[in-house]
Amino acid sequence: MSEIVGGGDPSPSVTSEASKNSSSGFDVNRIAEVKSWLESQFSAVGKEVPEFEYTPRSIAHLHNSATISQAKTQAASIVANDFRQKATEYRAQAVRIREILEHVGLAQESLPSNVVSSAQVLASVADLLNIRDTELSSFLVAMADLSLRKTAVEEKRSKVQQESKVLLDFTRKAISRLTYLKRILAQLEDDIAPCEAEMESRRTNLAIMDSKERQYEKQYSNCKAMLNRVGYSPEISHGVLAEMAEHRKELERKTKPILDTLRSYQDLPPDKALAVLAIEDKKRQYAAAEKYLEEVLQSALASSG
Repeated sequence: MSEIVGGGDPSPSVTSEASKNSSSGFDVNRIAEVKSWLESQFSAVGKEVPEFEYTPRSIAHLHNSATISQAKTQAASIVANDFRQKATEYRAQAVRIREILEHVGLAQESLPSNVVSSAQVLASVADLLNIRDTELSSFLVAMADLSLRKTAVEEKRSKVQQESKVLLDFTRKAISRLTYLKRILAQLEDDIAPCEAEMESRRTNLAIMDSKERQYEKQYSNCKAMLNRVGYSPEISHGVLAEMAEHRKELERKTKPILDTLRSYQDLPPDKALAVLAIEDKKRQYAAAEKYLEEVLQSALASSG
């Protein structure tokens, strides 16, 4: 529930409404304090209190502001009264000092203008150095303190300059590094297309090599199976095969006259008894040749093993 209230005196209806709302979260005393404070603040500048929305939140915020403002106003009044009292005392002291100076003939009107100017400069310097009198010791202490402050400020300034120099050096290095990285990035971006083409070529070659590998493995399996079928063993090397070929040539050379003799018998008239004898003789020669060939092969295998 909300209500719009103005800066004038609360009417009986508004007061009764506020009394009704006190049971629903509104504080009548707090509302009265807020209204009184608003009227005092706006009446001080010759204006009326503007209308505002009457809600618990607005009243709480304004009451908090009013409390803080009143506390600060009271503190400011105490300080102002103290300053007024000190000013009165300083004026009275100034009157006494002026009377004393007039009695001894050192009134400001009787002094030369350069003396008055020097005194005013001395007073301004004392005020600038925040000292209570114009004694030489006070000036020396103030100047020493000012010198210490100047030294501290110079040290801080030197430290800040060194840090600024270091930061500037880091910044320059960072800018140089950034420029280098940008150049490298541009080079890498330029190399993307050739690298992609090379990768594609290598991928194609890899696929071809994979296909060739499978083909060679299949051929190897076929050759191995064929060697197993013909009785190949690891003991049979190229040297053994060459030696066996030489023995085969030797046997062919030895059996060639026998074959020629047999061919010459083909033109003779058949005679059963002679044919049987000739066949038995050739069988014996053939068996002897096979036995000799077998012995040669066995000796060759044994020597290779």
